[in-house]
Amino acid sequence: MSGVHVTTTINGDAVEFVCNADEPLLDVLRNRLGMTGAKEGCGTGDCGACSVTVNGRLVCSCLVLGAEVQGAKVGTIEGMAKGDQLHPLQKNFIAHAALQCGICTPGFLIAAKALLDKNPDPSEEEIRFGLAGNLCRCTGYDKIVRAVQATAKEMRGA
Repeated sequence: MSGVHVTTTINGDAVEFVCNADEPLLDVLRNRLGMTGAKEGCGTGDCGACSVTVNGRLVCSCLVLGAEVQGAKVGTIEGMAKGDQLHPLQKNFIAHAALQCGICTPGFLIAAKALLDKNPDPSEEEIRFGLAGNLCRCTGYDKIVRAVQATAKEMRGA
């Protein structure tokens, strides 16, 4: 199988890579680009551990081909913090103990950021709906929801 040359933007940086035509974006990120934040939990798009954004849309990177991000803007967990400055979501996940083992955390953070980018004042129901594609087996969802609520309030300056 011949390689596909892809030029894209990841976390604001121009990136070029060569991948197989049938290679999932998750594998490209982890194995070719060394971005190991997105995790493979299921490989079928059911758990959300591999969540990233493509052109602002939340997607499971295990279901998107690397070749499909040609010319797109990809956002990963590696792009959330600005140097040593954590994103407010990251700070609140720590403050509200909304993480334990860490497998699901990057996916939840990306999903929560995508939600808050579109809706800066979500209700609890909207938060739960926005995070419904992400599964956690350790922490439980209440702490995660509280962390997102606190972040939304903080970011609105309320």
